[in-house]
Amino acid sequence: MLFKALIVDDHESMCDSLTITLERTGDFTVAGRLTRADLAEAYCERLKPDLVFLDVCTEEGTSGLAAAKTIRRHFPEIKVVVMSGFDELTYAPRAKEAGAHAFVFKSKSLDYFVEVARGVIRGETYYPEPKTIPMPMGEAPLTEREMEILRLLCKHMTGKEIAEELYISENTVKYHKANMLAKTGFSTAVDLAFHMITNGWINPKY
Repeated sequence: MLFKALIVDDHESMCDSLTITLERTGDFTVAGRLTRADLAEAYCERLKPDLVFLDVCTEEGTSGLAAAKTIRRHFPEIKVVVMSGFDELTYAPRAKEAGAHAFVFKSKSLDYFVEVARGVIRGETYYPEPKTIPMPMGEAPLTEREMEILRLLCKHMTGKEIAEELYISENTVKYHKANMLAKTGFSTAVDLAFHMITNGWINPKY
């Protein structure tokens, strides 16, 4: 059986390489290619792919993570693989939360992409091991909730805005911020957020 794939990525070289590699297997045909994730839903409706590869960061600031959530909600039969060229800490857990079947860093070999494609078609899931964060006090094991709050802090959201976004109290936000600072050795949340952004561990745009 030949499975149809849709590739959503604004890097032409990645699209070309992935297209050639998938079609050479004899298991897949690439039915479409997009550079904007916000168009993925419409293309899924039209092309009915079996598998979608979604880059996190696509043209016009559109998010593959948001597209993954939409596709999984409206087309539960379609398999979704989210991918990224950035060593961003929150992408993989957010892809899992969105319902994607796999998350792959683009630094992986094309053979691995084929392995993942075949695996998710069979019903398997693929996720990398959680990354550790180098901090002044060593590696900081932040909880999922702390990472959620830290990502929103990196988007310059206030404690009140974070509380509203996550449906928690401002005091709970303050509690988690204090825990993060104690774990990481930073004196302020602004310093911690700046450290995460400048080192590429959190991308506040996506």
